[in-house]
Amino acid sequence: MDVVGVTRLFSTHSLLPALNQRSAYLTILNRCHYSSGFRRTFYPVRRSRPSTVPRRAMAKRGFSPKEDEVASSGDLQFEAPLEIVKYPDPRLRLRNKRIDTFDDNLKKLVDEMFDVMYKTDGIGLSAPQVGVNVQLMVFNPAGVRGEGEEIALVNPRISKYSKKLSLFNEGCLSFPGIYGDVQRAESVKIDALDVSGKRFSVSFSELPARVFLHEFDHLQGVLFFERMTEEVLDSIRAQLQALESKYEIETGLPSPEKIENRRGKRVAAGFGK
Repeated sequence: MDVVGVTRLFSTHSLLPALNQRSAYLTILNRCHYSSGFRRTFYPVRRSRPSTVPRRAMAKRGFSPKEDEVASSGDLQFEAPLEIVKYPDPRLRLRNKRIDTFDDNLKKLVDEMFDVMYKTDGIGLSAPQVGVNVQLMVFNPAGVRGEGEEIALVNPRISKYSKKLSLFNEGCLSFPGIYGDVQRAESVKIDALDVSGKRFSVSFSELPARVFLHEFDHLQGVLFFERMTEEVLDSIRAQLQALESKYEIETGLPSPEKIENRRGKRVAAGFGK
């Protein structure tokens, strides 16, 4: 499996051995962690003062401020340990704000996201899945602490994706025990910021691309069942309804969405913009 253009970021490791070993039976999604070697490379010097990137500077870096609201310090507050937000919790559908403050709190949030993802046997996780509605994701396609590469992406944007699509059986930590075939682009090129606010571009293919696209969908408020065919969706419809009923019992509130109301509604297949 080729992960294009990551030599600068991942200079001492390769995803290839772990992916070859696990790709036959990994059902997506959500697993992640922080290896110490990668952290030294990807998460540079800790600052005593927050680093804020102005909106004008973000625009110069290729990130348009015209649509995305900027996250406040309150938006980035969290309590450890983090817990996975399950469907149909409305936080999975909220607009996720752009991050422009890069401080120790953000690094701590990334640490905690990796931690909860390993504990829940995932290979990728987005911030809205732990109730923090900002544009942040972490993943490690190897899915094992200390193996593969840990990747944290802030305000990611897709700059290019392949027209070639592939089908894969995906799962999601926000949908425990539910799996279904999803078609996605086989490769993708992205622009993003790291946790210190430095911009970079990277390309992913095969499993890393799929993990990224699944998590990127979460940042757009898109859930994986919306990319399934009606036939596949019908095979998990009862499980989705069970989650809706569980939400109503646990919260005493009506489910904010019903799968029965989504018949025939799908988002564009294979990628998110």
